[in-house]
Amino acid sequence: MSKKSDNKKIKITLIKSLIGTKQSHRSTVKGLGLRKLNSTSELEDTAEVRGMIHKVNYLLKCE
Repeated sequence: MSKKSDNKKIKITLIKSLIGTKQSHRSTVKGLGLRKLNSTSELEDTAEVRGMIHKVNYLLKCE
């Protein structure tokens, strides 16, 4: 039996600058696929992605 994936997505947007943030937070934002201010990424809704979003939630807007 295979798992049925719901294909739920989370849309995230970088709304604050990375200047002055910790290196680990910059790496997390890069790992989420965000580069410049107001860039948007649509990712699968997994526990790993939610943990990354929670770590840098002060820089992001989620939908």
